[in-house]
Amino acid sequence: MSVLYVVVPLAILLSGCSVAAFLWAVRGGQFDDVQTPGMRAIHDDEPVKDDPPKP
Repeated sequence: MSVLYVVVPLAILLSGCSVAAFLWAVRGGQFDDVQTPGMRAIHDDEPVKDDPPKP
């Protein structure tokens, strides 16, 4: 039962740190453009040259 005196404050502290990190990321602009990085991953390769047709 006495372990709760350690675990509950620790859980509250970790939750507070998580919320603070999330707010820091939001204010820093990490979530401003969520679509472009995904498109960059798809269109990152150079175009493949086709082989000439065989007679």
